Amino acid sequence: QVQLVESGGASVQAGGSLRLSCAASGSIFSINVMSWYRQAPGKQRDLVAAITTDGTTDYADSVKGRFTISRDNAKNAVYLQMNSLKPEDTGVYYCKVAATRRWNSGSYSPEDYWGQGTQVTVSS
Repeated sequence: QVQLVESGGASVQAGGSLRLSCAASGSIFSINVMSWYRQAPGKQRDLVAAITTDGTTDYADSVKGRFTISRDNAKNAVYLQMNSLKPEDTGVYYCKVAATRRWNSGSYSPEDYWGQGTQVTVSS
């Protein structure tokens, strides 16, 4: 079994900062891409930022220069530092982990896992 635990969501005023964290645990053999998605009320879930095993990053245009994604491979954790927050950054933030899972049978398979989501609310 694999679990993702997120934390760090809160209500802040525009211009403020938050740091989201997501840690994976369980029957994981290796983790590949780690990413953050955002879902605003009534909208689809969109990619915010992603980071590969070697640290290559990618960002949505709307957050470039304000958000920074990072990871700690030893802790199977991914972080999202969010600065200069805007009201349009409001939403539920989900971490996603593309991993290779180790099964009790001794086999391995690629799997995607999602965190439970953490609410970020930015007021003007």
